[in-house]
Order: sequence, then structure tokens, then C-alpha cells
Amino acid sequence: MPQTLSYRPAAGEIPTEPGVYRFSDASGRVLYVGKAKNLRARLSNYFQNPYSLHERTRRMVTTAAGVQWTVVASEFEALQLEYTWIKEFNPPFNVKFRDDKTYPYMAVTLGDEAPRVMVTRNRRIPGARYFGPYPKVWAVRETIDQMIRAFPIRTCSDSSYKRAMESGRPCFPGQIGRCGGPCSGKVTIQQHRAIVDEFVAFMANPDPRMIAELTRAMKQAAADFDYERAAELRDRIGALENVLESSAVVLPETVEADVFGIEHDELAAAVQQFRVRGGRVRGVRSWVVDKELEVGLGELVDSVLQSAYDGGEPPPREIIVPELPDDAEALEQLLSGLRERGSVRLRAAQRGDKAALLQTATLNAKQALNLYKTRRSADYVSRSKALTDLQEALELDEAPLRMECFDVSHLAGTNIVASMVVFEDGLPRKDQYRRFNVADSSDDTESLYQVLSRRLGYLTSSEERGRQDQERDELLDEEPDEVLDGGAEDDADDADDDADLDDVPVAPRRPGKFSYRPNLLIVDGGKPQVEAAARAIRDTGVQGIAVAGIAKRLEEVWLPGGDFPVILPRNSDALFLVQRIRDEAHRFAIAHQRTRRKRDITSVLTEIPGLGSARVRELLRHFGSVAKLKQASPDEIQQVKGIGPQLASTIHERLHA
Repeated sequence: MPQTLSYRPAAGEIPTEPGVYRFSDASGRVLYVGKAKNLRARLSNYFQNPYSLHERTRRMVTTAAGVQWTVVASEFEALQLEYTWIKEFNPPFNVKFRDDKTYPYMAVTLGDEAPRVMVTRNRRIPGARYFGPYPKVWAVRETIDQMIRAFPIRTCSDSSYKRAMESGRPCFPGQIGRCGGPCSGKVTIQQHRAIVDEFVAFMANPDPRMIAELTRAMKQAAADFDYERAAELRDRIGALENVLESSAVVLPETVEADVFGIEHDELAAAVQQFRVRGGRVRGVRSWVVDKELEVGLGELVDSVLQSAYDGGEPPPREIIVPELPDDAEALEQLLSGLRERGSVRLRAAQRGDKAALLQTATLNAKQALNLYKTRRSADYVSRSKALTDLQEALELDEAPLRMECFDVSHLAGTNIVASMVVFEDGLPRKDQYRRFNVADSSDDTESLYQVLSRRLGYLTSSEERGRQDQERDELLDEEPDEVLDGGAEDDADDADDDADLDDVPVAPRRPGKFSYRPNLLIVDGGKPQVEAAARAIRDTGVQGIAVAGIAKRLEEVWLPGGDFPVILPRNSDALFLVQRIRDEAHRFAIAHQRTRRKRDITSVLTEIPGLGSARVRELLRHFGSVAKLKQASPDEIQQVKGIGPQLASTIHERLHA
């Protein structure tokens, strides 16, 4: 038995998000479906030494010929998607969800005198309002437990309610605080009905403003020293915040739609198609297309839909896309002609369950595009061809085996930073990435000039130390032509010679910081940025280093002194490599710039008395950005957890000082 499986994916290719994975054999039959909170951690368990696996697991992984995965937004959605696919594919190695049960629901019996909330699989209760479905009964019960803390309504059985109302004694759940109906003796039938209406309204459309109102009421109660009321409101707020959200993976049973998530950049686009039949995701299809021309998302949707249904399964009645193309009506007519009956409707979902499912599909498309880029960059043949094509296109003397790319990032001219990323043999060398802080600059070209001058200054210093080291070695290797015994006077002269040798500077044998010479410097930008880089090279006296810039608008490459850019083929490996190193430099610069902004505002906030690191994190999480925090009023700042009226006023004053 082989120690490693041929279809095992690289660890870096597997996402760390929650999702569902499928093992399949050579014929495409699904052998096993599983879910994971962390796909990478879970799948790694299957690819350890086969002899350490359970017999059944070992037989499954050795029978399989491939593994695929689908990323979802949460572990809750992963559980529901796992359920759907186990029932859909009936995999032989699965043992869960085999009882063919229906999903449990939360039901509110609005047709009763005193409506109750309950767990049921029966969808035919007269006058009942249903919420769900949920993957497990415990999920419904947990939701009910949280909700009745915020909205105390009846939970006891009909027989207990009848007996309590006739005897005047509270029902048993009411005696232990688990029932808030009229049978508990705490509210009237009319008051209970009002609470039920609030319960149903919140479950149908959870409104965060209700939590904000309860938060203000809790703080007011605390200010009035009504601590019992404040504690009660605190519990209601916590209950509402912990209510499980509705899943986007399971929709109403009448829904039949295809959901297309698309993630694209200048050169490629990844498409993720979810086939929803009977309200369940019955299948997933994923592919990547190369973009010959720069097209918008609407045009991309047009071409994707035409190719998706070309000779395959006819389209469903509803197709959900991230953006409608300009010729949406004509496209609907074209797709409707592929159906035997009925028309096709295109929708760009903006809110609700379908929009959440579209977001999940888009997340999977993003993962697929990143995986495509990683695999293409890791291919040795593609990397070699990219370096050779780049050498020919830029007319370099040798292939650019070491490339350094620089990018500048700032926020309205403040917090100016720059990044340097290094690629060797077409692969990133993250241990040699560098960050730069720019104290003062007039524009991006001046910032690039400063950063490159500093970087090339290290290179010239290293080369100078290397020359000094070589000169010293030559002096030490020299032997005198004749040896004379000149007495004390000659001994003194020899001592002076030794002192002269000791005065020669000694360079370290190990290369120092920035000492490796790049073959090619790349800057993010067009002709102005390239000329600034070339000026830095001239002023520092460095020779033998080529420089180029890539302009994002048309993905064109500029060289110093050129009146026209170099146009690389859009699908060439050379352009793909240059684009990737540019994007990596941009990502690295943005990350550093955000870190500095966060550190700056954090240092200001932590200087405010009574504001520790936990409250600072809560402020930034609540408002999302420093700009929104500065625009907030004291009342708005006071809504943040742990921030009182006085502290909110102090924060507002300090930020506007």
C-alpha cells in the first residue's frame, strides 16, 4: 500500500474556512461526504500514514481517486449542505443522515388562544407560523431557549395549559421559569398575544435596532440604580445576539434556481455554479476561464451563462447572478428557448437567503481563483517559460531570476508606506520581504525615489564592503620577495606594516541586509513611476539592474525612456508572473499601511483613562474604521459594549482635540 496518495492536494491549496468535502472514485461516484469547521485541518487527517487510519477510513481513501471541497459561510451551513449531499449522492461510506427524516422546524401556533412555540416536523398545523428548517433538533431547542429569554411566551403542552387555566395554578414549566404564557399567571391573554407578535416579527426579520434600543434602556436602568431591570435587559440582549441565523444553504422547497458566483481579475475569472433544486443545493460546478479582453462583470456574466448551458442541462426558471448584463432581456429570451416550457428570469439578489447563497458561491469562486493562481505559479514549466518570455520581451541580457517589486500606499497623503517583495525563480521569497516608512513626500514618484534610493544604498554599501574584503585578502596573501634581518629598526618597520594591515576594514563573510542583487526592479505604475526608479538607480551609481513598471489599467509594461509600453499577450505566463508579483507588493503595502493606521489610532485611544485594549478592539469592531469612529457622536459611541456616557464624551473630545 503506498504511503502517500496520488490525488493528495498540497496543504496550502486547502482553505482553512468551514465547508463540505467529497471523496469520489475514478468513475466520479461520490464515496464519502463530510463537513469541517477547518477544511485544511480536517482533510489532513485523511492523508496521514494509511496504517494509522481506521480500517474503514483506510479503505475509503485508497478507493477514492480525488477529493473536492466547497466552502460555506459557517459550520451551521456546512452541516445542512452535508445533509443535503448525503441524501442526494447516497455515498457508501457515510453513516449519518440515513434515516430519511425531514428537517425539524420551529412553529408558533398562532391559531391557538395562547400561541405556543414548539419543535415539530409537521408542516400542516392549522394557523401555525414556521421558522427554519434546522439541521438538528438541538439547534431548534437552542434557538427557542435563547428567544424565550427575550420574549417569554408559552412553551407548555396544550393539556398542561388547559389544566392550569381551569385550576388557576401555574403550569409546571411556568413554575420553573420555562413558560411565559397566561398559564404561568404572570400575563393576561392579551399581553401574551402582544409578546407573541413581537417574537414572530423578530424571527421573521431580525432588526438590530431592537438590540440598540434595549442597550440604551439597560444603560438608563443602570444609571437609575435599577440593577434588577438592567440585568433583565442584559439577558434579553444576550439572548437576541445569540439567536441562530437562518441558513442560506437550505431554501424553500419551491425554489429551483442556479446561483453563479464569479470572482475575476484582469486575466482570469473563476465561476462557481450552485444547482438548487427543491430548495437544496444538489450540485456544484466550478471552472476557470481566461479573459482575452478586459470586460466588466456584466459582460462576464453574459458569456458565462451562454457557455454554462451550451449543450448541457436546460436552465431552471430562475438564475441568480452577481450583476445583470446590459442585454439581460435578450439573454432571458435566449435561455428560455432552451427550456421545453416556461421562461427564465435573471436576478441580481441583493438581500435575503438567495443573496446569502450567492455570497457563499462567490466565496467558493474566490477560493478557486486563488487555487488556480497558486497551481499555475508553482508549475515549473510555466515559471521557466514566463522568465524566458520576460527576458525576450524586455530585451534583458539574462533571465530575471531575482525580481524585486515596490509599491507605495498611503491614506490621503498620510501614513505613507512602501513594500518590497522578492521573487526568485518565479516563486515568492517571503523571508526577504521588506517594509519602508516614508516620513515626508510630495507624491508617489517621490516616495518611490526615496525608497529605491534607500534600498540601492544598502546594495552599494554591501558591494563596497565586498571590495574592501577582497583587497584585504590580497594583501594578506602577498609574500615578501626577500627576508632580511634588519635588527630592531626593521622590527619596528614590520610592526608598522602589521598596524597598516590591521587598519584595513573587515567585511562580514555572510551577506548583509539587502545585499542580494536583483536582476529586475518592478514598480507598480506607469511611465512616471518608472522614470523615478531609473533616476534612483542613476543617482546611487548602481549598474546592471533593469527596471520596469506595470500599469494596472491595461496591464501594460513600461521601460525607462520608452514612448510606448511593451504589450505582453494577455494569456502569457510572463504577464501572469508580473501581475502576481505586482499584486503581492500591493497586498503587502496595504497590510502594512493598515497596521500603522490601527497602531496610531490605538495608541491615541489607549491614552484615554478607562479605555483599555479590549474596549479599543470593541470600538474598532463596532465602527469598522477610524473615519467612522471620528464621525460618531457621543450617543453613538455610547452604544458600544462597555462604553458609558462619560467615557463616550471623553473619547469624542480626545478624537477631535
